[in-house]
Amino acid sequence: MIKVKHVSHHFEMGKKGRKTVLPVLHDLSFEIHKGEIVAIAGKSGSGKSTLLNLISGFIRPVEGEIWIEGTKVTDLNESQFADFRLEHIGFIFQNFQLIPSMTAYENIELPLILKGLDVKARKKKTEETLEKVGLGQFGDHYPSELSGGQQQRVSIARALVSNPPLILADEPTGSLDSDTESELLDFIKQLNEELGITFLIITHDEEVASIGNRTIVVKDGQMVQGG
Repeated sequence: MIKVKHVSHHFEMGKKGRKTVLPVLHDLSFEIHKGEIVAIAGKSGSGKSTLLNLISGFIRPVEGEIWIEGTKVTDLNESQFADFRLEHIGFIFQNFQLIPSMTAYENIELPLILKGLDVKARKKKTEETLEKVGLGQFGDHYPSELSGGQQQRVSIARALVSNPPLILADEPTGSLDSDTESELLDFIKQLNEELGITFLIITHDEEVASIGNRTIVVKDGQMVQGG
């Protein structure tokens, strides 16, 4: 599903002529297989979020290659990667990143609009996905009218609605209380078992990491466990 081959990355800080290079990742290589739940763990500043952004295509590695489902995504331009994400990748964020002026239904429907589906197909798929995440009666609610757990389920539904084979989750339980976190983790495991979706989860939480088939630990930009 994912191959990361000798990926290194750094950021350049400061103005031209006075730039400082900030190393972030150093020669990372690992594979994630279809149907796995893999956690990438590490302390704040370890480089795990940068790694997720590289796999997502939001930034490009200074060195190395990234492959997703047989496509060398590091060769894609920005427009091509945007199209690739719509077809292959769903995202779950710590702070949900729902559009507050849109209902739960409209937030979930948005990726289908971007893909160009017609109204009838969008309605069918959005309603099915609302039911799948247990929010069939909340489609007309705005994010502010939903609990944190419900908002995260809307976020998951938005990630699921396009049937992506891969979901990338960035600290998905970070804004939830412990009971809601446990419910969400059970739900992720259920989706993995029933639909075969591959999950790559960024976390510093041992309980979240424990649901994975394995954990890749990143420390000071280097992989010290997993792979």
